[in-house]
Amino acid sequence: MFLQLCINYLQCIFAAVLAWIGGRVPQMHNTSQLSSTGKVNPATIKEVKNISQAAATPSSVNYHFTRQCNYKCGFCFHTAKTSFVLPIEEAKRGLQLLKESGLEKINFSGGEPFIHDRGDFLGKLVQYCKHDLQLPSVSIVSNGSMIREKWFQTYGEYLDILAISCDSFDEDTNQTIGRAQGRKSHLDNLCKVREWCRKYKVAFKINSVINTFNVDEDMRENISDQQFQDFLDRHSSINCLVPESNQKMRDSYLILDEYMRFLDCREGRKDPSKSILDVGVEEAIQFSGFDEKMFLKRGGKYVWSKADMRLEW
Repeated sequence: MFLQLCINYLQCIFAAVLAWIGGRVPQMHNTSQLSSTGKVNPATIKEVKNISQAAATPSSVNYHFTRQCNYKCGFCFHTAKTSFVLPIEEAKRGLQLLKESGLEKINFSGGEPFIHDRGDFLGKLVQYCKHDLQLPSVSIVSNGSMIREKWFQTYGEYLDILAISCDSFDEDTNQTIGRAQGRKSHLDNLCKVREWCRKYKVAFKINSVINTFNVDEDMRENISDQQFQDFLDRHSSINCLVPESNQKMRDSYLILDEYMRFLDCREGRKDPSKSILDVGVEEAIQFSGFDEKMFLKRGGKYVWSKADMRLEW
């Protein structure tokens, strides 16, 4: 009798454990999740681990909707290997999904975002995000070469921030690194865009992105942590300098590619998730490598709406 009671007791415990596990681990619906030895594939374990984590909030997202560009910067990671651009209604659907998941700031980039449909595609997305989705902040990063004043006349009121990429105020250096088109002056473009931003009440910023993380091998220099710190020390008097290490760049930015897939940069690559259009934001963001704590620590949230800025125009 005593032995039977012990057996019944152990069976109850075993059943409770199984029920607890079943409530926490997704069911395996097919044998593809098992290896030839009958063991669970490592990829499945990784998937289960990721799903069990709480989904991050995509409050700030960088949407690289095109890889096409008229510049050939040697350090660019989003080069023109494809000319694919989502149909605009699909892009809007994805932006709506992001808004429903907590999106507050969208940044459009490329490639060169003004190259597709002469900037009209970009303008319509900017207008949609600000007018229809009522996002607090809509921004663009561009090389500035294809922007025309007419664009500001049509879409300027919907844009909070326009950043022009510039890594040198020496034109020969710009030519060397590929931030140029022919012999046209990159700095002249920058100055023109700055004046249009002033005229149409858009915040203007200079964006510099060179770092060892995304430089091609033929341009790469092995910059040590000490050299990076020495550079920061030499320029410590520049108040607008916002330095970001490679680690911060890898983990604290949410990047969507042209298929609306999050790019995981943790291994020094750009490994894509599934598209948010197919699986939703919550599932896709699990595979983004995004470190929300690092995002907040580096100051990822700031005054990013021009309605709250003190623009001295």
